Amino acid sequence: MTDQPITAGLLRLAVEDNVLVATGPLVPGATAINGGGEMHLREAVTLGHKVAARPIAKGEKILKYGVSIGSATEDIAAGQHVHVHNMQSDYTPTHVLNETATGGRDA
Repeated sequence: MTDQPITAGLLRLAVEDNVLVATGPLVPGATAINGGGEMHLREAVTLGHKVAARPIAKGEKILKYGVSIGSATEDIAAGQHVHVHNMQSDYTPTHVLNETATGGRDA
């Protein structure tokens, strides 16, 4: 975890994370303290959803739990909801990896 203050209602799961997790419903326009600075929530966010802790550029990895969970499909502003409308999974199913590695033949 981090020792940087974060407003109640938002949780940073790992120091490296560029998203925060809502611990309850959040309303648009609310001010959040994040690492000594302020950010304003840009839209309503429901329990368990992600909010950008800082600006995230298109193509940049989304970090949660200290690991990449996907990439931004557009520029994301600090305080903006991060979900399927502005990120994509970078997950490649194991069967696809196996087919690629073996040229479609059984290993």
